[in-house]
Amino acid sequence: MSAVSPARDVAAKVLARVTRDQAFAAAALDTEAQRAKLEPRDARLATELVYGVLRVERFLLDVGARLSTKGRLPDKPVARAHILIGLYSLAFLDRLPPHAVVSEAVNGVRAELGEGPSRFVNALLRTYARETEAKGRPSLTEAIAKSLPDWLRASLARSLGAEEAERYWSAGPIPPPLAVAVADASRRDEEIERLRASAPPGADIRAGALSPRAILLTSAGDPRKLPGFEADWIVQEEGAQALALALGATPGATILDACAGRGNKTWLLAKLAGESGHVIACDLHAAKLEKLTARIPNARAFAVDWTIGPGDVPADADLVLVDAPCSGTGTMRRRPDLLRRLEEADVARLAEKQVAITLTAATRTKPGSTLVYAVCSVLREECEEVVEALARGSDEIALEPIPFGDDAPAPMRGERSLRLLPHVHGTDGYFLAAFRVTKR
Repeated sequence: MSAVSPARDVAAKVLARVTRDQAFAAAALDTEAQRAKLEPRDARLATELVYGVLRVERFLLDVGARLSTKGRLPDKPVARAHILIGLYSLAFLDRLPPHAVVSEAVNGVRAELGEGPSRFVNALLRTYARETEAKGRPSLTEAIAKSLPDWLRASLARSLGAEEAERYWSAGPIPPPLAVAVADASRRDEEIERLRASAPPGADIRAGALSPRAILLTSAGDPRKLPGFEADWIVQEEGAQALALALGATPGATILDACAGRGNKTWLLAKLAGESGHVIACDLHAAKLEKLTARIPNARAFAVDWTIGPGDVPADADLVLVDAPCSGTGTMRRRPDLLRRLEEADVARLAEKQVAITLTAATRTKPGSTLVYAVCSVLREECEEVVEALARGSDEIALEPIPFGDDAPAPMRGERSLRLLPHVHGTDGYFLAAFRVTKR
């Protein structure tokens, strides 16, 4: 009896954790791959299997239910994961011949459930192998569409248009490259060469296209083991870098990072402000801010709930970035598991919060300051509809839509708002808009 390959064993365990524990796929994958000491090639396959199955899970479950004499798949998470991996491989991968795919899935189910269920899985997968050979493999784009929640598929079509929405949800690569931001943009080429010299064979390391500070890494291994980590560069998605750069910050500026989170954009904003400027970093959670100030010397931190009021945050910002809490639908290709947690009602609730946070944060500015509103979402409810609400202002402040300046990344210049899209810009999906703040 042959064993399950290390890559498929790890992928099944990760998918089971996502199902059973609502674990985040990326974190679970990192943990399980390290625990199994996967070779780089196996780690890449495990990643492809996890992300691939999660993107088309609903489609795969429908196939399994259709072919099963019981009308459903086994409930045990690891066993079910092995079946889904088998169905996904037969439908969309060609690295292993069908008989090997079936054998691996059968072995995985046998180890979990015993001989009887493994025979059921053998029959099911062999039937699907014959079906795909006779009719051809299914369309990945259509499988992804069928796997999206109905409300989200409709919302994406309303927000982007039907054709653009289809290009959006099927955009690759999966997973996308890891992006890092260098502290000094003038040394990016030097950092690329240093990373190439240290990365494992087969790694692809190249400059980003949107941010002058971005380096994109594929198959480069654990970034924490590469030279310069957290000193000369940090891990930061290229689109997120572009949000910070959209402010057009210059040395000496006082910048309010209204939703700082872990502080990666704060780090970049602090580099832009330089030693003569500083960043005011705010977040709801004080524990995050303690770690942030330890790593960013020219940041002042304030724990604040913007939906209640501005707290003790000083009103002296020249520039404001509000990277507001959102649905995260812009990160679908990087976090396909988020669709398990997101519900339609969440979008309206988050849009209301986005407006409240932005209007309150805008009160902490000097007259005539620039504010950039941003979300890692592409849904109209969190994008244009929020901008419309912000343009109405409040009793205290007025927000006037303005174009991004010449210091912003090229696609933004002259635009008042913009979507960043994976199939257009190579980044995660974002929306951002610029405003001038005046007091009433």
